Amino acid sequence: MKISVLGCGRWGSFIAWYLCQQGYEVCSWGPEDDYSYKVLKETGKNEYVPLDKRILLTCDLREAVERADVIIISISSQGLRGFVKRILEYDVCSKDFVLCMKGIEISTGSRLSEVLVQSGISPERVAVWVGPGHIQAFTQGIPNCMVIDSANEVLKRRLADSFRSDLIRFYYGSDLIGTEIGAAAKNVMGIVAGVLDGCGYSALKGALMARGAREVARLIKAMGGNELSAYGLAHLGDYEATLFSEFSHNRKYGELLVKGEQFEKLAEGVPTAAAMKKLGEQYGVELPLTNAVYEICYGKDDGLSCFARCQKAIEKLFSRDTKTEF
Repeated sequence: MKISVLGCGRWGSFIAWYLCQQGYEVCSWGPEDDYSYKVLKETGKNEYVPLDKRILLTCDLREAVERADVIIISISSQGLRGFVKRILEYDVCSKDFVLCMKGIEISTGSRLSEVLVQSGISPERVAVWVGPGHIQAFTQGIPNCMVIDSANEVLKRRLADSFRSDLIRFYYGSDLIGTEIGAAAKNVMGIVAGVLDGCGYSALKGALMARGAREVARLIKAMGGNELSAYGLAHLGDYEATLFSEFSHNRKYGELLVKGEQFEKLAEGVPTAAAMKKLGEQYGVELPLTNAVYEICYGKDDGLSCFARCQKAIEKLFSRDTKTEF
């Protein structure tokens, strides 16, 4: 099986490294002018993994696409639709696609697998790979569990069985809606965790985990998925890893936001909060935590300091009417 990983940033470079260790013939692609690609090309490594000499590194998209049996995509979620148009300039009818990314398209509210299908790729050829685990832990040999899901039962089982190792134990997903929404929403909750850390309210993380999962479960159910998916590896499992990890981009973003400092790396939870807010309105689902993140990230400048704005958002959540837990 020949595999091409499109996107050689943090997660993409790890996936290429991991699959190469499993004995696959791997190609890693990045745009020629992309910082991540340049670092790998010029130094043979990045801050996470070395570029294994067996990996073909290229900036030629045609080469990466045409040589592959399986195409793994790991880029910023909001750029996926435009990127797929470029991929479809080549013959991909016989190729399988795996999305190793988490997000929801803001403009349409579409899940990322839906973006591929809407672009013309058969749903039978699309899978997603999500779940907990940080590269810094994986590269130290610390194992974790992840999920592969697809509308195609044969495809997801084949991929999970082929990619499993002592480092990653895979589970077969059983709810593509819940798997994707849960994985994307985890990043939003990660921002809330960072805000709590920045405000000195870390003791609230237990409540955040419980109420955040309920919020996401309600949305998944309204969209036609299984609400129990919110309590699985794609959401709650990944969510727990994010809430307490020094390596989480989204948690760090929230922590620095409170301090009025800029986070220089990608925090997918920011656009996802905007997309989830739209979905909540579309499906009539109350999403108080998501809406709080949206207001903090996109709200109008009210003259308050970043710390004061975040505290105000927390106070607003606590002032809501008393409700039954379930």
